[in-house]
Amino acid sequence: MDMTGYYYHCSNGETFDIAALIIYDDEKYAAELMSANPEHMDKFVFDGGELLRIPWVDIPDPENAPVNESIPEKAPWKE
Repeated sequence: MDMTGYYYHCSNGETFDIAALIIYDDEKYAAELMSANPEHMDKFVFDGGELLRIPWVDIPDPENAPVNESIPEKAPWKE
């Protein structure tokens, strides 16, 4: 899927991590938004009306994620 040409209109008070949470359902993709929008890097909080380019991000499907058998079901301190 080609995401070229997709944009997001920021609202007053939003930040890159809030926009990433809205767009990608995970704020950890804020760095990808920042890299795609260097002209807005001087803003910590958007005024509203800024237009962000939305880069393609390959988000893994949690249902197909490999299971790590070495991770215990419960944290040791919760036993």
